[in-house]
Formats: sequence, structure tokens, C-alpha cells
Amino acid sequence: MVALLEDIVQSVELWLRLIKKPQPYVDPSLDPVLLVPGIAGSLLNAVDESGKEERVWFVSSVPIASKSVSLDPKTRISVPDDRFGLYAIDVLDPDMAIGRDSVYYFHDMIFEMIRWGYQEGKTLFGFGYDFRQSNRFEETLDCLAAKLESAYTASGGKKIIVISHSMGGLLVKCFMSLRSNIFEKYVKNWIAIAAPFQGAPGYITSTLLNGMSFVEGWEENFFISKRSMHQLLIECPSIYELMGCLDFKWQHIPRLQLWREHQDRDGKSTTMLESYCPVETVSILTQALSSNKVNYDGVEIPLPFNIEILKWAKETRRVLSSAKLPPHVKFYNIYGTSFETPHSANYLCVDGDGTVPVESAKADGLNAEARVGVPGEHRGILCTHHTFRVLKHWLRADHDPYYNPVNDYVILPTSFEIERHQEKGLEVTSLKEEWEIIAEDQDNLDNMAGGKPLVSSISVAHVGDDQSSDEEAHATVTVHPQSEGKQHVELNAVSVSAGA
Repeated sequence: MVALLEDIVQSVELWLRLIKKPQPYVDPSLDPVLLVPGIAGSLLNAVDESGKEERVWFVSSVPIASKSVSLDPKTRISVPDDRFGLYAIDVLDPDMAIGRDSVYYFHDMIFEMIRWGYQEGKTLFGFGYDFRQSNRFEETLDCLAAKLESAYTASGGKKIIVISHSMGGLLVKCFMSLRSNIFEKYVKNWIAIAAPFQGAPGYITSTLLNGMSFVEGWEENFFISKRSMHQLLIECPSIYELMGCLDFKWQHIPRLQLWREHQDRDGKSTTMLESYCPVETVSILTQALSSNKVNYDGVEIPLPFNIEILKWAKETRRVLSSAKLPPHVKFYNIYGTSFETPHSANYLCVDGDGTVPVESAKADGLNAEARVGVPGEHRGILCTHHTFRVLKHWLRADHDPYYNPVNDYVILPTSFEIERHQEKGLEVTSLKEEWEIIAEDQDNLDNMAGGKPLVSSISVAHVGDDQSSDEEAHATVTVHPQSEGKQHVELNAVSVSAGA
């Protein structure tokens, strides 16, 4: 209540011009960042012959060779570039009044980064693109090259940190492989979040058979239905490039499992659960989708499982596997964990973010500076504070040398003392050090709240090769119960060496 009253008072003061409107914090030392979304992560506009635009987000299409084109020959697709590309990847339906947060994409991350000191058009940019197309589609790669150059120029010639999400990681990796000279010229670091480097086998196979719900729960009534998503996605080259990689050594081979009805010679029916390996899955998908059609303007158009696109996707996999990280570019990987993730449609689940298995997201094939698992759902991982803390550290926007992104906690050294002295031919060294551990996730700390201190002892001995010199050390570690979100740790140690 007090906070609300303060807001009212401040609003009145601003209105009366008694105080100045606070200016947003800008940190000029930050490196520019380019955000790259995944599939279904960009707004799309349908543009007719007169130039009139209508926001469609998704559009009915058919494939021609490797390209997905609109069913209406008089309409072309464009991606809005408002707010330096950020508008198209911020909120996927800006006009959605009810449940709007369900269609947030980079919205929360953009908000956080502006709080850290980023500025739209100076150090923060977005790259929306026609996600229906292949990740090595020439027009998309040309647009990404132009976006990198424009961001580089707008930021005063600073190299860019690319942050990709989901399939955006495959797009960036294809660009790195096919346009390596441009990538090396403009990119400083690349951070991939929830990237399906080896595919999302269970999720994509299920999508090809049954469709997908981009928005879960009652909010789906205000967005695109699962059935409509199925018909929209089935002829998109990008979907085929997200199928499980056949050459990857999976811990569990992804399989398609279906209950199928069989009749014996007497006409009796039995239902059996059948399992198909990845190669066999292609024939099952071909059979299952052989009569799939879409009704467009009164005309039924066939939308089968497309073998030609599958062949194109196989070549894309080769491009991805041959990608090399330039020597001066650093790569970081954030992958989602702690959610049951479909692996073998429809029954086997593994650890992941609900869409991409951990083993696929971690298998980037690159020399990563760090790989960090963050508990989070595939799209929700973009708005978790854990992800924000890791990004802030890697972007050097936190200026905190004590934060550990792998374990997600801060250790603050609060005291350090050391003494040495000689006593009867022995060298005695005593040491005392103290820390405060501050963790955002209080689960482990809460378990100790109100309890007794934990005390552990450590002893180490070392004897020299010539048996003339030996050393012993004894230490006691005391971990105190949590108090006000902090945990105090003490280390007391003493070592004694002879013949030093």
C-alpha cells in the first residue's frame, strides 16, 4: 500500500513538474547485443500489391523447392524492423489484451537489459526473420549479414554479442559456416539459449503428426489452435531441419511408438504398440500424412510429408556439422533442464526444457567457454532470473567478479588472516578465512535455517621423496545456519612442515 501511495505522489509531482522524470540508465561501456529468435518467434507482415501491410505472424504456404511461399501469389511476406528489429521479437501479438504475457518472446529480456544500461538502437538490436524458411536460406542469411553490419555501425564500430534462442542457434551456426568471414568480422561472442543442435526428435515428430500448441491453456483460444499450427508448419523447411539428427550418438535412440490395429485371418482385431527407428519413422510419417490437405479459398491443396524438403534438411545438417568457431569468437551455451521432454514419440521422456533434450542442446560441437544448465521451460527460460544472472555476468554488465554462473551463487570473501612462525625446526602456518554465500535459489539454504552449524574436518599429509621432508595440514570448516538470505562459512587451518 505504501509503495502504491509513493507511486501516486511521484506521478503527481511529475505532472506538476516538481521533479524531473528519471532518465534511463545507459552504460556506454557495454558491447552491442543482437537478439535472434527461434521458430515462430518473429512477427510477419503480409504485403499486397498496393503495399498495404497486415500483420499475420503465421501464413498459409506451400513449398517450392526449398522455399516456403504464400498461397496467395499477390502477397509477399516482410518482417517489421521497428525499434531496430526489437518490435518483431518482443511480443508475438501486440494487440492481445487478455493473457498477453503468454505471447511474450524476448519481452522480459529486453526490459532487463535496458535496466542494465543497454539502449535500443545503440547497444541493443533484434533480428526478426521468416522462420518458415530453411536456416540456410540465402535471403535470410543476406538479411542477417546486413543486420550485423548496421548494428556494428550504429554502435560505433564495436563487435557484437549475438544471443540466439532455440532454432535461432541453428540459423546462427549455418551463418557461421556459410558466411564465416562476415561472422568473424562483426561478431565478438555468441550465446546460444535452448538450441536444438541435434534436433528435438520427440517434439518435432509429434508436431508433424498432431500439430503443436504455441500457447498452452485457455489463452490458446485467443491465439492459433493446435490443428492450425499443424497445417501451417508441415510444409516449412525449418521444421524438417529440427528433426532428430540421424548421425548423432543418442544415449537413447529416438523412436516413434504407435498403437496400431491388426487383423488376423479370422478378422479379429488386435492392437499392438509398435516402435520404429528414425529411418523407419520417415515411411510412417509419409503414410500418415499422405492424404493430409488444407482448404484454401474453396480449393483443397495436398500437404503431405515432403521428401524433397527432407533431403534439403539433410544437407543443412551437413552444413551445421562442418561449422567452425572463428579463433577470436567466444561461444557460451545455456540449456534448459528439469522438464520432462518428449524423446520417443509418444511415450519416452528425457531431461530437457520440455522441447529440446539436454543432450541435444549441449551437443553444440564447438569449443565452448562454458555450458550452463538452467531449470526452465523452452520459451520460459528467456524470462527466468537465473538466465538473466548468467547473461549479465557473461555480458560483463554486472561487474561482479565473485558470481559463479555454473553454480549460480555469489561468494563474498569477508575475512582472511595468515600467520607463519618457526618453532623447534618446524614451520607452522595458520590460516583463517571467512565467506558469505548469497544464493538466489534459497532451497538449500532454507534447509539449514534455524539448525545447528555443520562442522567438518580435513587432514592431509605429504612425505617427500627423500623421506627427509614431510608436511601435515589440518582444517576445520564451519557452515553456519542461514540468516537473512546469507550463509556464513569459516575455515580454520594449520599446517606443520619439517625440513623445509
